[in-house]
Amino acid sequence: MRFNTLASDYDGTLAHDGIVDDATIRALERLVQSGRKLILVTGRERPELESIFPRIDSCERVVAENGALLYNPATKEERVLSKPPSAEFVQALRDRGIEDFRVGKSIVATWRPHETVVLQVIQEQGLELQIVFNKEAVMVLPSGVNKSSGLCAALEELGLSSHNVIAIGDAENDHAFLESCECPIAVANAIPSLKEKAVWVTEGERGQGVTEAIGRLLENDLADLPLLKERGQVRIGSVGDQVVSLPAYGRTVLVCGQSGSGKSSLVIGLVERITDLRYELCLVDPEGDYQNLANFRTLGSDKHAPTVAELEEALKKPGVNTVLNLVGIGTSDRAERFSGLINALQTHRLKYGRPHWIVIDEAHHVFPSEWVAGVDESNVDLRNVLLVTVHPEFVSQKLLQKVDTVIVVGREPGSSIEGFARATERVAPHAGTADLERGQALVWFVNQDKVYEPVQIEPSRTEHDRHKRKYAEGRIEEERVFHFRGPENKMDLRAHNLTIFIEIAQGIDDETWSFHLGRGDYSNWMATSLKDPELATQVEAVEQDRSLPLPETRRRIVEAIQQKYTAPAK
Repeated sequence: MRFNTLASDYDGTLAHDGIVDDATIRALERLVQSGRKLILVTGRERPELESIFPRIDSCERVVAENGALLYNPATKEERVLSKPPSAEFVQALRDRGIEDFRVGKSIVATWRPHETVVLQVIQEQGLELQIVFNKEAVMVLPSGVNKSSGLCAALEELGLSSHNVIAIGDAENDHAFLESCECPIAVANAIPSLKEKAVWVTEGERGQGVTEAIGRLLENDLADLPLLKERGQVRIGSVGDQVVSLPAYGRTVLVCGQSGSGKSSLVIGLVERITDLRYELCLVDPEGDYQNLANFRTLGSDKHAPTVAELEEALKKPGVNTVLNLVGIGTSDRAERFSGLINALQTHRLKYGRPHWIVIDEAHHVFPSEWVAGVDESNVDLRNVLLVTVHPEFVSQKLLQKVDTVIVVGREPGSSIEGFARATERVAPHAGTADLERGQALVWFVNQDKVYEPVQIEPSRTEHDRHKRKYAEGRIEEERVFHFRGPENKMDLRAHNLTIFIEIAQGIDDETWSFHLGRGDYSNWMATSLKDPELATQVEAVEQDRSLPLPETRRRIVEAIQQKYTAPAK
């Protein structure tokens, strides 16, 4: 489910004149029975709320005193989130003739028209306090404390994200917490300014409106709200003046194209824009290409595979983006080992709604044509999943059936589109006849039967040295391995990364080294297989300098590689 939590105001929303009717209580019970959570967000103090709301036990948490206090009905524990009012401030209100006010753990609450006197006292005492209105109610709280800050504390305690929360309210003090949630809803009796910011205004007032919202939530997870669909677009690029974007929720995306065609740069840009919207992301990295992403926690290395326990621990805290580095797992074992990780991700998503996006590079490694034992394909939720591969034909066909957006880069995009269409028994659109330049893409929204080409890809902020770790210490594709054979093909020493290349270069006999040097094989390999023209130019200069002794050519070529690529520690 997309929305696993309802955060609701009390007075004027759930309740009418302080009372929640039976029909609304039954709706709240259905909400909780569906596995979703209810968080009450109110300006009332806890003891008063318990005396008038008999089903406070149905709440996972209660944010009381307009964000200043957090209460757990199951354990009876409360946590005060801000400082209490000073005795001097309270006494000054009494001295000014205000008798009708209440003092909570942090809040001071009174009624209009006392706000003028309250403001005068705040100014006279030089206090950092704010006045918050709730129709006729006047609440005084420390600066920065509101329903949004209290709800954030509740969500963090529960391990939940505001992107999976529906917020519903009616009054001035509901603005902050509605704006902080993915789906802000106003009941029909809400003030006009709150209705303007809502993605939906219910037909019913107060509890009837909440019951209406719960019914629609349980029916289709609010998937049919037009304004909700427009929130949080992830930009891919543009065709002329037309912006081409992905919705922030609900898409299953396939990115494909040949090696060196710009897939990594495109994915990095999408990852940046997804995280800019504060969605949580997990990136599966079989080749060690994404180890330097800002604000990501990397699990695993070339010597240590990430474990399910490590992943589960990392996912506990909301807002943490993770990279699962699978370099430490052999290619033939990756699919089987990944099955435990994907099951853990699925379980966590089902319970908490996050990570919101899962990006899987080299998808054919972990989702091969033959599915892995231990993974139930029918239960794999591929919403908000981005699959990246050179070889879509080697990806599980059952998973490809769930793809609704295809992004192609590089040469012969039409071939990639046709291959995907054959694998999924769809009709390929008439598109992709011309090769795409670097920085361009073809985008096919499959279910809408819309194709955009050529799309000028929105550039990433991060300069991504594509496949740097992969080329240094990973394992490149078999067709791109360098073979030290010698003049008579007497040997075949294979370098499947630059670290191995250096080791062989430093130990190979002079005849074999000289043979490949004279033919320009080293620079050609770096230019064509590694797609690194800068390094290739440096190496070519060494190859063409006939005055250099063989040991010096080795030293210079090795040094050029080490300057650009970080070789692993010995």
